[in-house]
Amino acid sequence: MVAAPFGALIVAWYGSLQHETIHGHPTRSRRLNRAIGGLPLSLWVPYAIYRETHIQHHRHSGRRLTEIGRDPESFYLPPGYLASVGRVHRLILQANCTLLGRLLLGPLLAIATFWSEEYRRARHDRRRRNIWIGHALASALLLVWVCGVCRISVWSYLFLVVYPGIAITHLRSFAEHQADDQSLLRTNVVEAHPLLALLFLNNNLHVAHHAYPHVPWHELPDIWRQMKHRGVRCGRIFNGYAEVPQDYLWRPFITAEHPLMKRQDAPG
Repeated sequence: MVAAPFGALIVAWYGSLQHETIHGHPTRSRRLNRAIGGLPLSLWVPYAIYRETHIQHHRHSGRRLTEIGRDPESFYLPPGYLASVGRVHRLILQANCTLLGRLLLGPLLAIATFWSEEYRRARHDRRRRNIWIGHALASALLLVWVCGVCRISVWSYLFLVVYPGIAITHLRSFAEHQADDQSLLRTNVVEAHPLLALLFLNNNLHVAHHAYPHVPWHELPDIWRQMKHRGVRCGRIFNGYAEVPQDYLWRPFITAEHPLMKRQDAPG
């Protein structure tokens, strides 16, 4: 399928656009932004739930980033979790801390974890069930269009378009956050090539985005330059996405379990 790589890029770029709509762009109308960003191209997450969890991710002005139970976008596991699972599962979770593992296994782990959590919530939450019913109907209509109009099989769309599209998004998010005693050092920046910056709508300038979450994507480069000139305190600044695999293709960027939480602090 020759067009599959372009389809994966579209899925990844549309995820960046969805992120923009959550932060109030490109229009001032929440309803219109929802219509722009609400297509279920990646299939696995309803827009309404993505919006809800991402807004929670931005709460507390970054003071709770990476914390389990407070940051829904944290990749960390609770202390002691690895000891509670089998050897193969443990190896997969540890591999997910490397870039190669995040790209190959990360989408599957993210989907499985998210769906299992949502299933538990939806059993006791009618609103959640209604969101998923609407999402399932919209996804079915999308697949009818993909198969009937575009002549793409479901399996080709899932494994050659959606899965690599999610993996591309994981490339961007891989080095965005890590645990640190100082909250200002929990967010990093990747100064990407202009084409990748366009693909990610400058969300790679993640420190600037967290400092000014309501600023549109095209203003972030100027804001980041000003922040650097002022000597902003932040985590690591990567010189492009080539630097990320150089350091972390095989080596873990983070630990699987949260390194700063105590076992009694873990939720559940």
